Amino acid sequence: MSVTVRVPAKVNVQLAVGAARPDGFHDLANVFLAVGLYDEVTVAEADELRVTCTGPDSGQVPLDRTNLAARAALALAERYGRSPGVHIHIAKDIPVAGGMAGGSADGAAALAACDALWGTNAPRDELLGICAELGSDMPFGLVGGAALGTGRGEKLRPLEVGGTFHWVFAMADGGLSTPAVFREFDRLNEGVRIPEPAASEDLLAALTKGDAHALAGTLSNDLQPAALSLRPSLADTLAAGRAAGALAGLVSGSGPTTAFLAADAGAAAAVAQALLASGTCRAARVAESPAAGATVV
Repeated sequence: MSVTVRVPAKVNVQLAVGAARPDGFHDLANVFLAVGLYDEVTVAEADELRVTCTGPDSGQVPLDRTNLAARAALALAERYGRSPGVHIHIAKDIPVAGGMAGGSADGAAALAACDALWGTNAPRDELLGICAELGSDMPFGLVGGAALGTGRGEKLRPLEVGGTFHWVFAMADGGLSTPAVFREFDRLNEGVRIPEPAASEDLLAALTKGDAHALAGTLSNDLQPAALSLRPSLADTLAAGRAAGALAGLVSGSGPTTAFLAADAGAAAAVAQALLASGTCRAARVAESPAAGATVV
């Protein structure tokens, strides 16, 4: 017996970051869109918990119990008083350490897959609670579509999306550590009064209308200056994408992947081709949003 779950990457069309909290986290207003780049996570009964991984940059994925997929299986097993003996295989296609929540997506997928394999039939709210305990981005991997994340990003409110948005994602060499980017954010904003994060009403309206041109004018990421400080070459990638006709571009989450919004599928293909030719990224991928969350296939 085995169960396979497909789970999408995400792009943050708005990432508003508040000041550091006493617990070290930051309050966020995080507008997530799930995009059609997917990992597939397969779980099968085994004598003991183990993790394997294949796909681009899979060598960077931890295969021990620090992996969020393994932690998700352990959390569900403990809650239901059963053995966590399962083989988790991750087929990667979401960039690793790329600011697109691939590790969190794998955790959400493993949780859904173990729930199906073991027949625990955990309530949706319980699964979301386990996700929130394990990582700020994990609940969205389960939900997909579009959502506003508040708190540290784990409290989700689903959002309506009135159409399809076309994206190009430019992958950089190497990754960026999310904690390191937040530390740089804190350093750059030392002594600065940071307002409470809030979702942009204009951005939410653009999503509801499915208006790419309106959305382009509202994209924002408060972590972008920190990501650019740690990886200045990303500025060249952003410039190349805009020069190629993208409506807008920004660093995806904590980076180093950069995301470009295009007017339509043809424009997205042209932007991807130009980015590759520019030599400012190692790969460029086209994808649409929104996409469904973790789904048994």
